[in-house]
Amino acid sequence: MTDGLKVRFWGVRGSISCSGAEYARYGGNTSCLEVSAGGRRLIFDAGTGIRPLGLELARLAPLDIDIYFTHTHLDHLSGLTFFAPLFDERNSVRLWAGHLEPPYTLKQVVSNLMQAPIYPVTLDIFKAQVQFIEFEAGGALSCGAVTMRTAALNHPNGATGYRIDHGGKAICYITDTEHRPGERDRTIVDLCRGADIMIYDSSYTDAEYERYRGWGHSTWQEGVRLADAAGVGTLAIFHHDPSHNDPFMDDVAREAAALRPGTVAGGLPRVVVAHEGLTLAP
Repeated sequence: MTDGLKVRFWGVRGSISCSGAEYARYGGNTSCLEVSAGGRRLIFDAGTGIRPLGLELARLAPLDIDIYFTHTHLDHLSGLTFFAPLFDERNSVRLWAGHLEPPYTLKQVVSNLMQAPIYPVTLDIFKAQVQFIEFEAGGALSCGAVTMRTAALNHPNGATGYRIDHGGKAICYITDTEHRPGERDRTIVDLCRGADIMIYDSSYTDAEYERYRGWGHSTWQEGVRLADAAGVGTLAIFHHDPSHNDPFMDDVAREAAALRPGTVAGGLPRVVVAHEGLTLAP
């Protein structure tokens, strides 16, 4: 594992996973990121993309893993019970959430998912040492040599944004948040200021947004505006709506590149549309 900061995308889709030839290039799995730095592996969200990640990690046991949730809506949680390292007693897995308010806890949410009549087995099926850790969004977290800042996002039932700093580089993960038209979200601007990479909820286009006002999501154009306001190096367009197939995303990529042309120091483009398997290292 590299000591430098990098992120790999295992799931980039929002709302529901998609299959078919029209999703082959960008991918149909829901949200899951793998961030590595300083000898640590940090996983963000447990959408269906966490399943293939788990299969790759399983051969590396024993493992010491942290999984950080932006929130626990189903598209960010549904892959957790298929994460192979949870079924190996040699592994330790910590699950973190900062968005839940009493009476809800992360352990309760996962337990409720894994119960009749919607699931055949309970939490007891996990063989790894599993910890459920709550924190309050807006504070700082530490994981070895990696430091993180968090912020509460504007999403139904709450969500948490993350900034991961290591070795003078920073990656921000901001998904499932709804902007307010005509103004920049100062919480997001402050969290992402000067970051090398900002991964942003770009579920809709500006033209589509009015039909989905109040659903808790943003647009790729707002991502551009926020990235510019915060002085972000590379914007990664993320959380693609299930109606947005490969040709649609190709159009988004062309339009976004026209608004944020060029590259940053190190050669990364100033804007990229995230796809499964993409790795970015600032």
